Amino acid sequence: MNYLAHLHLGGDQPQQLLGSLYGDFVKGSLEGRFPPAVEAAIRLHRRIDSFTDQHPRVLTALARFPRERRRFAGIALDVFFDHCLARHWRDYADAPLADFTQRFYRVLLAEPALPERLARMAPFMAADDWLGSYADFAVLEEVYDGIARRLSRPEGLRGVMAEVEALYEPLLEDFRRFYPQLQAFAAQAQPA
Repeated sequence: MNYLAHLHLGGDQPQQLLGSLYGDFVKGSLEGRFPPAVEAAIRLHRRIDSFTDQHPRVLTALARFPRERRRFAGIALDVFFDHCLARHWRDYADAPLADFTQRFYRVLLAEPALPERLARMAPFMAADDWLGSYADFAVLEEVYDGIARRLSRPEGLRGVMAEVEALYEPLLEDFRRFYPQLQAFAAQAQPA
């Protein structure tokens, strides 16, 4: 799962929102590095990633990609699943997507001690409404290009947009079958 799904699943308190995103920016041991609620949200992020990576429906979705793409298919799928969530937000959340993202951006921009790479990204993320923009399928091409620039083998994502477009309907069905199960897992895995 990518940013939007982690934020949606990780809890709605400010430290939960931050930790849900930090999971993509913080590696290694967490002991004492962050406030307890942020650490708990990072741990949940990691459990969500593990659950997702092993889920049969996700494995089915990954197998839809051409064999030569398989090493990078997880990246493509994470971004596409955020598109599905943004596009069909009302099916999975009570508050409108714009309300959710604006609240998150306020929390993000108010935090003075973001992890370094996130601190550089945060103003752009908020100003350009990255999370809300996932609803527009065409935006995914920019997202894939941005990710490719950070990869040691950027060619691994070359042409992925055409593949995702060709696989749109079956991948959307995979998302629809998987996401409610992920929501249930995340709700059960939330710290008390």
